Amino acid sequence: MARPRRSAEGEIPEAEAIRRAQGGDPDAFERLYRLHSRRVYSVVLRMVGNPAEAEDLTQEAFLQLFRKIHTFRGDAAFSTWLHRLSVNVVLMRLRKKTLPQTSLDEPADAEDESSGPKRDVGAEDPLIEGSLDRVRLERALVELPPGYRMVFLLHDVQGYEHNEIARIMDCSIGNSKSQLHKARTRLREILQDFERDRARQQRLEASEKTGSRE
Repeated sequence: MARPRRSAEGEIPEAEAIRRAQGGDPDAFERLYRLHSRRVYSVVLRMVGNPAEAEDLTQEAFLQLFRKIHTFRGDAAFSTWLHRLSVNVVLMRLRKKTLPQTSLDEPADAEDESSGPKRDVGAEDPLIEGSLDRVRLERALVELPPGYRMVFLLHDVQGYEHNEIARIMDCSIGNSKSQLHKARTRLREILQDFERDRARQQRLEASEKTGSRE
């Protein structure tokens, strides 16, 4: 039987590593870890906003992968399957914590219903959708309360629908939409604060350069 082709680094292809890992091969599992650990860590870090906790949850995600890889049937890409497994690991951890900053059961603020023109709380936000500065957006996400950040990431980054988020977070669809609206509103405020700070810094630097030439 022909041996599977290896990559330039002498590594076995991902598909072969998956097959072997499902059979209990620790070297194949190590190959999968090297292929996907950085991406999993990046996903987890976005959700929890804490590098140390992200490292811990990344290890937990791969522990779950070791336990559950035999259930992978190839109906979706392996990266997609692992991505959802990792998200679920984070959600299970966060659901064990209390999130006093943003209870998913809290009703929408009265002012949300009465102030300004009514809008669909699930509609896209052009400022956030059009943001090209990923560094600033990542910084803004870290400043969101955990509940807001979770719903925003699940919906706008991970692509979950509100009915799925409601099941995951054990809340109503209406509350999922409300939390997403509040998250986008707060993100907009934070991004605008960043923009004002940057403009202020640019004016200061310009003023200092002008003064140094006089």
